[in-house]
Amino acid sequence: MPATTTPATAASVAADAAAFDASDAAEAPVKLAVVVGSTRGGRFGPTVAAWFAGHAARHGGFDVDVVDLVDTPLPAAMPGFDGPSADDAALLAEVSPRLAAADAFVVVTPEYNHSFPAALKHLIDLHFTEWQAKPVGFVAYGGMAAGLRAVEQLRQVFAELHAVTVRDTVSFHGAAGAFDGPDPRDPAGCSAAATTMLDQLQWWARALRTAKAAQPYGS
Repeated sequence: MPATTTPATAASVAADAAAFDASDAAEAPVKLAVVVGSTRGGRFGPTVAAWFAGHAARHGGFDVDVVDLVDTPLPAAMPGFDGPSADDAALLAEVSPRLAAADAFVVVTPEYNHSFPAALKHLIDLHFTEWQAKPVGFVAYGGMAAGLRAVEQLRQVFAELHAVTVRDTVSFHGAAGAFDGPDPRDPAGCSAAATTMLDQLQWWARALRTAKAAQPYGS
């Protein structure tokens, strides 16, 4: 006699499947997109980003993708309400899927006039769901303020996009003098700060990914 699937059995199977998906979501490596936010000539951002990406790779549990806005140029203007042109869609196809695939972000930003670069704001504004229900950390660099005023403004922007910014940051005061070639002159201090932030990002990324596996965000 064939087995009969009762509603209770079906519910149990569904619950087991959800638990399996949640377990997979918790254990899989966190896909971390490191965004280089400056496109200025002579910029220092790639040096900072390369150091941080290496630290994240050594941390364990992260798959790191460096998204440099010089290597992935954006459309010159925001698309109209009818969508991007074919040329703009081709440009977005180089960067949007990488943001969508990420479980977490680290934004590497300088400070320009108490704020962050226009190219970075443009990248943020060109996307929405790609940021939702994901954690964001910051690596800032600059002069006396070490880029931290840019970070405080970015926290407000990402809150509007339903992203979760982690508390701790990594910052470099007098950035050009803080590095000796590709490496920081004081590796202990900034490495400890980076590890703390990465620990927080990993926790939030796994927690949010598990939650979204059980119930899509906003549903």
